[in-house]
Amino acid sequence: MTAASKRIWGWYFFDWASQPYNTLLLTFIFGPYVVSVIGDGSAAQAIWGYGIGTAGLIIAVLSPLLGAVADKSGGRMVFIWLFSALYVLGAWMLWFSAPADFNVWFVMLFFCIGLIGMEFATTFTNAMLPDLCPRADLGRVSGNGWAFGYLGGIVALIIMLLLLAEGASGRTLLGISPIFGLDPETREGTRSVGPLVAIWYAVFMIPFFLWVKEPRKPDAMGIRQALRAAWPELKSTLARLPRQRSLFAYLGASMFYRDALNGMYVFGGIYAAGVLGWSVTNVGIFGIIAALTGAIFAWLGGEMDSRMGPKPVIILNVVVLTLVAVAVVFVSRDSVLGVPVGPDSILPDVGFYILGALIGAGGGSLQSSSRTMMVRQAEPGRMTEAFGLYALAGKATSFIAPLSIGVVTDLTGSQQLGVTPLIVLFLIGLFLLFWVKPEGEYA
Repeated sequence: MTAASKRIWGWYFFDWASQPYNTLLLTFIFGPYVVSVIGDGSAAQAIWGYGIGTAGLIIAVLSPLLGAVADKSGGRMVFIWLFSALYVLGAWMLWFSAPADFNVWFVMLFFCIGLIGMEFATTFTNAMLPDLCPRADLGRVSGNGWAFGYLGGIVALIIMLLLLAEGASGRTLLGISPIFGLDPETREGTRSVGPLVAIWYAVFMIPFFLWVKEPRKPDAMGIRQALRAAWPELKSTLARLPRQRSLFAYLGASMFYRDALNGMYVFGGIYAAGVLGWSVTNVGIFGIIAALTGAIFAWLGGEMDSRMGPKPVIILNVVVLTLVAVAVVFVSRDSVLGVPVGPDSILPDVGFYILGALIGAGGGSLQSSSRTMMVRQAEPGRMTEAFGLYALAGKATSFIAPLSIGVVTDLTGSQQLGVTPLIVLFLIGLFLLFWVKPEGEYA
C-alpha cells in the first residue's frame, strides 16, 4: 500500500471509529434505553431534546474559532487528540446509568461531553479531505469514507445486539445471557454500550493516528499566537459572508437540512420505542437496516457525486427525506398512512422499517455529498476555518430541531405531532439551495 493510499485509509478509519456514537448511543441503543428507564416517551424525548440542543450551542460557538486557530497553527492533530479524549470519557461514563439510581442529568452531561468530542474531532478530520486526493475524486473518497463508517456502525451494532443488549427476557438477540457475566436484571448488558463505544473508538483510531500525517505548514504559529490572530480574522470572515453569496446560501441550506436530518437520527429510536412500543432489540434491527442502506447509498452517492457534482445528489436526498418526514407522522400502532390497523398488525412495524431504510439511504448520501460541497465552497488555505463555519451552520440552529420537537411534544402530548418541525426545516434547506453555485466561488 502506497503512502497516499495509507493516508486515505487512515482517514477512513476515523469514520469507522466514530460512527458507533451515532449508531449505538445517539439513536438505536442508548436513546431507547433512556426511554425505557424514564418510562414516559414524551418526557424522555423532551429531556433528550433539551440536552442535545445545549451541546449543539456549545459546538456552534467554538467550532469556527478553533478551526481558524488550527489553520494558523497547523495543529489539527492536537485538537483531534484532545476531542478524542472527550469522546472516550463521555461514552465510558454512560455505564453509570443503572435503572435503580438513574440520574438523567448526570447521564445527559456525559452523553453531551462525548457528543461534543465527536463533533469537534469530525470538524478537524473533515478539513483534511482536500489534502487527500484531487478535486475530481473528492466525492468518491468522501462517499467511501461514509460507507466505511456505516459498516463500522453495523458491525458494532450487531455485536451489541447478539452478545450484550438484553431484551425483555433478559437474553440477547442470540438467545444467550449477556457475555462477561453482565447482569440483565440491572441492565448491565445494555449499559455496556458506553464502554463498548469508548473502546471501539480508542482501538480503531490507531490507524488514523499512525497513517494520517498533517502536512507541515511553513508559516505555522504557536497555539497562543494563533488564538490571538484567529479571532480578528474570524470576525472579518463572518462580516464578509453575506457578500459570498454561494457560500452563504450553502451554509444556510445545510444549516436547516442537516438539523432536520439529525433530528431524524436522534429521535428515530426514541419515536419507535414510544409510539410503536419497540424494545431495544427491535430498534437495533431498525438501526442495522438504516446503517446498511446508509453504507450502500453513501457509496453510490459518492460515485454520482464524482460524476455529476454534489449539488444534484444533495437536492435529490433532501426531497426524499422531506417525504419520509411526512410519512413518519402517519405511522402509529393504530394506523399506517391513514389506514386503520388492528392491535396485532405488523404493518406499522414493516412501515417503520421501510422508512428507516430510506432515512439511512438519504442520510448517508446527503452527508457525504454535503462534505464535498463544503470543500468546493471553501476558500483554499482556510479549510479548517471553513469546516468550523460548516459545523457552526450545522449547530447554530441545531437546537431548533430537538428543542422544537421537545416543545411541540410537550404542548401536544403526542410524539407523532412532535416530529412535524422536521418537515419545515427540510423545505427551508431545499429553498436555499437555489442560490448555491455547484463549483463554488473559488474554482
